[in-house]
Amino acid sequence: MNTSLVLTLDMRRAKKDGSFPVIIRISHYNRSTSYSTGISVLEKDWDFDKKIIRKSYTGTSSVTRLNNFLIKQKVTATDIINLLKEEDKLRFMSITQLKNELTKKNQSHSFYVFTDKLIADFKETERFGNAKAYSTLLGVIKGFHTSKDLTFEELNYDFLNRFENYHLAKDNTYNGLAVYMRTIRAIYNKAIKTELIDKKHYPFDKYKIKTTPTEKRALSSKDIKKILKFSLNENNQLYHTRNYFLASYLMCGMSFIDMAFLTIDKIKNGRVRYRRLKTSKIYDFVISNQLEQILEYYVSDKKNSDFVFPIIKREELELQYKDVEWARKTYNKNLIKLAEKCKINSRLTSYVSRHSFATEALLNDIPLSAISQMLGHSSLTTTQIYLKSLPNNIMDEYMNKMQIK
Repeated sequence: MNTSLVLTLDMRRAKKDGSFPVIIRISHYNRSTSYSTGISVLEKDWDFDKKIIRKSYTGTSSVTRLNNFLIKQKVTATDIINLLKEEDKLRFMSITQLKNELTKKNQSHSFYVFTDKLIADFKETERFGNAKAYSTLLGVIKGFHTSKDLTFEELNYDFLNRFENYHLAKDNTYNGLAVYMRTIRAIYNKAIKTELIDKKHYPFDKYKIKTTPTEKRALSSKDIKKILKFSLNENNQLYHTRNYFLASYLMCGMSFIDMAFLTIDKIKNGRVRYRRLKTSKIYDFVISNQLEQILEYYVSDKKNSDFVFPIIKREELELQYKDVEWARKTYNKNLIKLAEKCKINSRLTSYVSRHSFATEALLNDIPLSAISQMLGHSSLTTTQIYLKSLPNNIMDEYMNKMQIK
C-alpha cells in the first residue's frame, strides 16, 4: 500500500516544559507529513518501539486510557484511508488533501471541539444564554472525563450511566442531571444533522433521561393578594422584588430575563408587545389597571430605547446577560425574604409567578387553548405538561365538591 500511518513523537518541536507532541505521521506516495493528536509527553515517557506512552507517564490518571485514545485516532484515520481507497479516490489525492481529510474527520468526531464551535456560534449570534448553558455542560463533562478529548463514539450509553452515577454521588438531583443530559442530547442531535457523526452511535435511544416530580410552584390567589397588598417604601430593598413578581404575574408570567430586556418602546397604546428571547415568539397583551400602577413608576422620564426595569446596568450585550444573571440571584434571595414578610409558606422563586399565572388562569375557567397562547407555548401538549399538577388545596376543594349531597 502506498499510504501508511505511524504514531510517533515529533522530536523537532519541543514545548516549554520539555515535552514533545505525539503525532500521526502520514506517508503517501513517497511524501510525508503529520498532524498532532493533541497529546504531548517527555521523551523518557515514549516507547519508540511499541509506539505507545510508557507507564511512567504521570500526566494522566490512566495511561491505558490515553494510549487507547491515541490508538483510536490512528484506527479512525486508517478507516478513512481504506474508505477512500475503496471509492478509488485515494490515488488521486495529494498528501495535503489527504491530511485535510484526516484532520477534518478527526475534529468532527470530537465532542469538545464540536461543542466549542457551537458556543462560538452562539456568541457570534448573541445567544449568550445558550452559550453559557453549553459552556457549563462542557465544564462539568471535563470535570468527570479526565482525558484531553472526548469523541462522540466514546459518549455512549455506558458513558452516560457513569456520568449519572458521578453526578448523583455528589448529592445532586435527577432534575439537575436532566438539564445536562438534555444539553448533551441537543449537541448530539446537531452533530448528526450536520453529518459529523453517524446516527448509529446515538446513545439516547437506549438511555432515558430521568426526572423526579418537583414541589408545586404555584401560589394560591390568597397568597398573591398578600403580595399585592403588602405595602413597601421605595427605599426598601424588597420594593423592586415585590413589583417584579407582580409585574411578571400580570404580564402572562413573563420570565425574569424578558422583563430585564423589556424596553419602553414595547409599551404603547395600553398594550405590551415584545418578542420572547427563549422562543422568539411575539407576545401582545393589554395592560390591566394593576399592571399600569406598577409600570407608571418605572416608565416616567425614559427614552424609548431605555429598559423599563432597572436590572441591566452595562452597555455591552454579553455583559448585560451577566447583569441579568447576577440580578436574578439577588431577586431569588429577596423573594425568600418577601415570602417571610407576607407570611407565605410556599417557596418563592423567579419562576413561581409564571406557574401561578397559569394555574390561576385554569382555575378561572380560561380555556386551555387561551392559556397556551398566553404562555407562548407552541402546542397544547406543552401546556398540559406545564399544568400537570395542581396545588393540594385546590385538589382538596375539588374532592369536597364531589361529596354526595
